Amino acid sequence: MVKKMDYIYAVLLLHKVGKEVNEKTLTKVIIATGEEVNETKIRSLITSLKDVNIDKELEDFKLTVANPIIKNPEEIIEVKEEKKKSATDGLFDLFN
Repeated sequence: MVKKMDYIYAVLLLHKVGKEVNEKTLTKVIIATGEEVNETKIRSLITSLKDVNIDKELEDFKLTVANPIIKNPEEIIEVKEEKKKSATDGLFDLFN
């Protein structure tokens, strides 16, 4: 059984090797793992990624993870409150 994150990993793999991320290529990657394909999840994921710039999202993630330690804990709360909605917000909810 393909796990929730396996679809995301497959998308990242396709992106990393410079292949177009679409239903056909994503399905091929999942099939190559020897697992059964859930076409509904693939279609939902491809639709969710329609307006997502994967490079930008990965860069934003790297910056968030690499952010230096904040000395004032209240700053963390302010940052969270000011965070803008991303095109990927809710993406992982598709697999819950």
